[in-house]
Amino acid sequence: MSMKRDFLSIADWSTRDLLEILKLSQRMKRDPRSFYHVLDGQSLAMIFEKQSLRTHVTFDVAIQQLGAHAIFLTQADISLGKRESIHDVAKNLERWVRGIVVRTFSHDGLCELACHARVPVVNALTDFEHPCQAVGDFLTIEERLGTFKGKRLAFVGDGNNVCHSLMLMAAKVGMDFVAVTPRGYLPDEGIMKTASKIAAEHGSVIQLSHIPKEGVQNADVIYTDVWASMGQESERDERATVFREFQVNAALMKHAKPSAIFMHCLPAHRGEEVTDEVMDSAQSVVFDEAENRLHTEKAIVYTLLRDEEREKGSSDRSRRKLAHPNGAARHDRRTDRKRPAHRRKHR
Repeated sequence: MSMKRDFLSIADWSTRDLLEILKLSQRMKRDPRSFYHVLDGQSLAMIFEKQSLRTHVTFDVAIQQLGAHAIFLTQADISLGKRESIHDVAKNLERWVRGIVVRTFSHDGLCELACHARVPVVNALTDFEHPCQAVGDFLTIEERLGTFKGKRLAFVGDGNNVCHSLMLMAAKVGMDFVAVTPRGYLPDEGIMKTASKIAAEHGSVIQLSHIPKEGVQNADVIYTDVWASMGQESERDERATVFREFQVNAALMKHAKPSAIFMHCLPAHRGEEVTDEVMDSAQSVVFDEAENRLHTEKAIVYTLLRDEEREKGSSDRSRRKLAHPNGAARHDRRTDRKRPAHRRKHR
């Protein structure tokens, strides 16, 4: 059986492979028509348990532009793990589609689905990571800054899923990263350890700060996200009080480099984690990064399905080689076959 590959966490992919994804994304952005129809006749399932604008539209359009067909499934359609076990959902879908895109709450549930499915699975967001967002963001950073080395990204706010994936991506490409969070809202300790180890191998550092003005010093990128994510609505008032000093406004932006850019994964709660003044400023690239989700998701889907096809082809060739070692069986059939009468030599 061929070995399929998933895109569940930034940590699972090598620096080389992630940079290849970015390079392919650039090609697809410059010349999208060259990749039209490369996945003709293929279908992918999109399981979305959370509301979405950017992720839904960009994946749908990406899959369509590659020539494939997207099948959109909501929680009401399948009730993943409730109406039917995750194992059974995976085993059904693998018979019909070439890949599965999942936007859900439970990261463990996503990993279970990927474990049972024989087709590639893409993490379109869980409560623990948002790797597709990070790849799109780093394409935007590369476009604006030209390089990752020697640059600094300050994430201001909750140490959430987006923070985790950005931290890991920064570590992979050798970019300094600081999580500027209130105490009690830190990133996951395991992610911090993993990112710090990777960063050390690539000449960068991962840091924590609880003082916004200090944390964003010399930052090339200031990034924020909503204070209360989906599923945390009951905590919104409490979080608004805790995070008040972590609002990204014009005063905070002045502590970063004058050339610093502002980023947000969206949707933004204007007037809470960011002001209109910053969102609509010349430093803001929030809609550029939203656009780049399309190009990087096309690159991710194409890479996964292309790699699977290559592996499948390699396995098929290996099976044929085992069936006919050194081509002996084919040779025997050829030598045993009689020549047509008109081609026989007469002595």
